[in-house]
Amino acid sequence: MSVPDPKPYAALPEYDDEMRIAMARGAAERLATRRTCRDFASDPVPRGVIEQAILAAGTAPSGANHQPWHFAAISDPDIKRRIREAAEEEERVFYAGKAGEEWLEALTPLGTDPSKPFLEEAPWLIAVFGQRKGGAMPGDAKQNYYVTESVGIACGLLLSTLHEAGLATLTHTPNPMKFLSDICGRPADEKPMMLIVTGKPAAGAVYPAAAARKKPLDAIASWL
Repeated sequence: MSVPDPKPYAALPEYDDEMRIAMARGAAERLATRRTCRDFASDPVPRGVIEQAILAAGTAPSGANHQPWHFAAISDPDIKRRIREAAEEEERVFYAGKAGEEWLEALTPLGTDPSKPFLEEAPWLIAVFGQRKGGAMPGDAKQNYYVTESVGIACGLLLSTLHEAGLATLTHTPNPMKFLSDICGRPADEKPMMLIVTGKPAAGAVYPAAAARKKPLDAIASWL
């Protein structure tokens, strides 16, 4: 395959097999301590932390390298209040029956409800948008590809980086989320896909035991 304008692949650390396993295990063990947090301290978190986490998310692979994402980082109390009010309005409809009995039953062990105070309490909200149009360069207006997959990978990197920085996180996906586009002033060709809440956990923050039950390796992987 002919590579246009080829650049040398960056050197990776030289580990033996035992060290590679140890490094992977260490990363897995650190990430395994991540839990969704619903009780946030109001302590401020420097904007620089959020900037670096978004930069990490922006390194994610994407369809045709078009990087079809936008991250709206929100710390303004008035905007956070508006987001909470709009999200809770959607959530009340969801929990009143829109979700369906089976979905609500699945949520019961997690103890969730329409009240979302964390949307105001946490110092930062990051609204993540998928861009239907864009391109590899700022200002492009081309077709984007594999938007959902690309944004999903970027969100995973964002969550991992925030966790590595010692911050708690929560992913919130009210449906519909058009209010995020309106409040954040995003264009019509962007789709709001996720709201990530982040900050320090409040003193005495807890999580439901059910959230710590993860499927074992033999349930999530096969070896062919």
